[in-house]
Amino acid sequence: MSEYIVELRDCTKTFPGVVALDKMQLAVKPGEILGLIGENGAGKSTLIKVLTGVHQPDEGEIYVNGERKTFRNPNESAAAGIACVYQELNIEKLLSITDNIFINKWIKGKNGLLDYKTMNKKAKEVMASLGQDVDPEKPAGTFGMGVQQMIEIAKAVLIDAKMIIMDEPTSSLGEKEVAQLMKTCRELRDRGIGIVFVSHKLEELFELCDRVTVIRDGQYIDTRDIKDWTNDSLISAMVGRTLDNLFPKEFGKKGDVALKVEGLEEGGVLFGVDFEAYSGQILGFAGLVGAGRTETMRAIFGADPIDGGKIYIHGKEVHIKSPRQAIKEGIAFLTEDRKGQGLVLAQTIRTNLILANMKGFQSGLFLDEKKIEERGEENINSLRIKTPSIDEIVGQLSGGNQQKVVIGKWVNTDADIYIFDEPTRGIDVGAKIEVYNVMNRLVKEGKCVIMVSSEMPEILGMSDRVVVMRGGRVMATVDRDSKHFNQESLMKAAWGGTLDE
Repeated sequence: MSEYIVELRDCTKTFPGVVALDKMQLAVKPGEILGLIGENGAGKSTLIKVLTGVHQPDEGEIYVNGERKTFRNPNESAAAGIACVYQELNIEKLLSITDNIFINKWIKGKNGLLDYKTMNKKAKEVMASLGQDVDPEKPAGTFGMGVQQMIEIAKAVLIDAKMIIMDEPTSSLGEKEVAQLMKTCRELRDRGIGIVFVSHKLEELFELCDRVTVIRDGQYIDTRDIKDWTNDSLISAMVGRTLDNLFPKEFGKKGDVALKVEGLEEGGVLFGVDFEAYSGQILGFAGLVGAGRTETMRAIFGADPIDGGKIYIHGKEVHIKSPRQAIKEGIAFLTEDRKGQGLVLAQTIRTNLILANMKGFQSGLFLDEKKIEERGEENINSLRIKTPSIDEIVGQLSGGNQQKVVIGKWVNTDADIYIFDEPTRGIDVGAKIEVYNVMNRLVKEGKCVIMVSSEMPEILGMSDRVVVMRGGRVMATVDRDSKHFNQESLMKAAWGGTLDE
């Protein structure tokens, strides 16, 4: 009997122009949480798809409990006891929790009809075992992301999964939801279930995992017990170099007030929001989930209507009613939801990079293909977008590389005010530094950058000033040279506390 639930031995998978996996290895023990980390484009998504039967390896072997397996489709992988909770949850929001859990696994009564009494009972029991006291007959979409994620985990528990892969499971969760997820992971581990926990957040790996496997450029690098890793050694193994400064802050020359907001109101969401953002600086927006940061940015960009307040750009009052108008006023908005709002996934990198500024790439009545090609290659090189070509379909890229395409799209507008909403969510440490360097370049060019982030080290590392919000209100504005420019003070304000002078 093998000591591993699942083993991947020397698996290779190639796509046109790309070796996605090169003799990849992975071994998961029963009752352990194995962290999996690597840069965007390192091969994590392909590895997951090989394990779940979406892709078949060109070479190599997969073993489950010591028995060699061939997965021709996801159903065969699931039958072997492998389940995956993807970063993009596969939830039918209009259907009930019960329907989501039992979809394609229906329980039927003697009359041949669906036995909802039994299914509702089992759904309630399995959700309760995951710490969720919910009504299983309610639509899944009426619950928050934390509950929806537990629905996905419940599906895995229901099929008696031996191993559950969790792909960036905390990327859209609040602090309490993350704590519940980690509690659930530990309880599943105690039941003897193996968990592969994929995350870019090093602190999560150190808090939760028993061992960590590092991959890079499609190749296996190392696996060690968590006690044998440090922050520095993990980063070095992941990116192949040391990163001496995780937040390479550079300072621009502070200019005039590029954007001024006075008394911004949106019914039940924003209440008298005031702030100023300067050219040549990064203004950070901090706060807990639901504080109103994203809503403020959407209101400024004309994506949501406002009920009151004034917006000034370089001292001139503007009345922005739509994103199109905001772009004309020189505002760029990198949205939090890259797939739903930032990209056309079925189109190429080439097309996506010019979507926000097609006029800027015209020569007469037609698009200047040479200019598009040159700028596109420049974007790919400067942002280190991993792709076989500029004509790759964006939906085929990893999540982090998709994020880089969104950034490139907005950089190509040559805007004056850049709003970055959670710009490094779901991307690795090396890619984060590339994003920070883009921000540095913008402020050195005299641009105004507004960065919304839930990562306090990021806020402190990159901001010149910080606005803290809670419940749709500004609680504090703190300059970098203030005594309150620290995590304790900013969190105090985020929880509703008052900062002394």
